[in-house]
Formats: sequence, structure tokens, C-alpha cells
Amino acid sequence: MATYRATEALPGGEPGPWGQAVEISYDQRDVLLYAVGIGTSDLRFVYERHPEFAVFPTFSIRWGGAGAPLDTSLVPNSPGPLNIDAERYLELLKPLPLSGSVFVRSRVVGIHPRGRGNGFVEYESNVTGADGDVYVKMVNGSFRRGVKELGDIEPFEGSGQTYSQKIAVPAREPDAAIAQWIPHNQAEIYRLSGDYNPLHIDPAAARFGGFREPILHGLCTFGHCAQLLLHILADGDPARFRKIKVRFSAPVYPRDELEVRAWHDDDGRAVFEATVEDRVVVSNAYFEYSA
Repeated sequence: MATYRATEALPGGEPGPWGQAVEISYDQRDVLLYAVGIGTSDLRFVYERHPEFAVFPTFSIRWGGAGAPLDTSLVPNSPGPLNIDAERYLELLKPLPLSGSVFVRSRVVGIHPRGRGNGFVEYESNVTGADGDVYVKMVNGSFRRGVKELGDIEPFEGSGQTYSQKIAVPAREPDAAIAQWIPHNQAEIYRLSGDYNPLHIDPAAARFGGFREPILHGLCTFGHCAQLLLHILADGDPARFRKIKVRFSAPVYPRDELEVRAWHDDDGRAVFEATVEDRVVVSNAYFEYSA
């Protein structure tokens, strides 16, 4: 069994050091492919000649954690099918250019035990443009569920801080709701944005990870929630997007119908959850936008 030594990695409860900036380049095709991969048909995001063509606000989410210093002697790597997204937060400070290069700096902020034989690692990242401005702030948490098999990580004492929080939805009918069917090939499309974890395409890898069949990427579910909420709460206007935070509670499969239900919490803020039939798949979530 593998052992975490998290208290050595982040002594005193402080975040780890920032890593070196990672330069990431993207072009128009990447922008279009991401938008199609999260299920939007809004021409502002999928048609490059639209007069209001824009990068979808959550486009940078896959860069979370890029370049973060992570000592694998202290925090073992899990193989792809055993390493899954748990929580995500994204704040858009400035719209990304339609193409070009940005720089991502990341650090580990916390390492925590979560259930038997599992670890939870949280990262903080900033996306900066060539002009030096911060465009996006992100936090991501991922489950390390084993090194050779599910749950083979020994108990450990966590360290660092956590951005995880509990957010309850009201016990009443939602103020807004929208549903979207997930096409059978959605995972195959989304993976072309660069997330090649075999968990999302290979049946054998999915079974190794504890799932009956390949599941939708958590970040694809994240993108679906973001584009559906932007549509029903902010008329699909990317300039009104501010923040989104989610916790992935259960897997989504291709061919599922994803329903997003939102409750107004304040001006420009809604708490929400996403469900598939009778199971909650996204919880402890909120969306902020310019009212």
C-alpha cells in the first residue's frame, strides 16, 4: 500500500510554493472544439464569423494545476482511471483573447484524506496574459483513489488549507431549470480538447476505475452546467459571466439527460445542482453573473 506524508509536503498548514509559469498556446480551432465539447449550440461560441464570437468563459478550466510542484514521494500519482475530478472553481476577471498564448502558475494548497484509501489534492492557479493581467483564477480538487487499485492508499494526516465548502439548495421549487441530453459521443468529442484520460473512452479502464462503462469527463459536465446557466440566467452573454463553483457528486454517462436547477441567492448569484433522474451529480455549487 502507498503512503502519503502530507504533513511533510505542506508543513504548518500553509500552501505549497508556486511553480514556474507554464506557457499555453491555443488557436481558433481549440476555442471552437471546446464549445462543441460542452454541448453549446450558441453561435457566439461555435461560429467564428459571428459578430460577437467569443471564447467560452470556462475554456481555461483544463489548465488548472498546470506546473504545480508536487513531490510524488510525498503524494503518489494515481493512474488515470483512479484519478478523478472532485471540485472546481473558476473566476473570470478578463475575457481571454480569441487565440494566442497565456501563462499559468499553480501551487498545491492542501492534501487531505477523503474516505477509506483515498486522497484529495487541491490546487490554485492563475492564468495571466502576455500583458501581465490576470485573466482567470481557478481552484481544483481531485481524488487520488489508489496507486495500483482502488483504495490502496494508507491512512494519513492531511495538511494545508481547503477551499471545499458546503452549499445547500433551498427546500422549494427552483427559480430556473433547464435540461439537456448528453449525446452518445460527447466524451469522444470533449477529449479532443486535450483530456485523454482513458476512463472516458476505454470500457476496460472504466471498469478498473469502478464504473460500469466510460463516464463523461467531470470538466465536460462542468462546461455543460456553465453554458446552461449562462443561457437561462444571463441570456448567454459571456460578458456577464463572473464565477462558477461545483462539486462532482456522481458520474454522468453519455446518453444521460442532465437537468440543472437554480435558485436565486442574491443579485447576480444563484446556487444550483445538477441531476440525472433521481441522482444528484453536481452539488455544493453556485454561479455568479452580472445582473
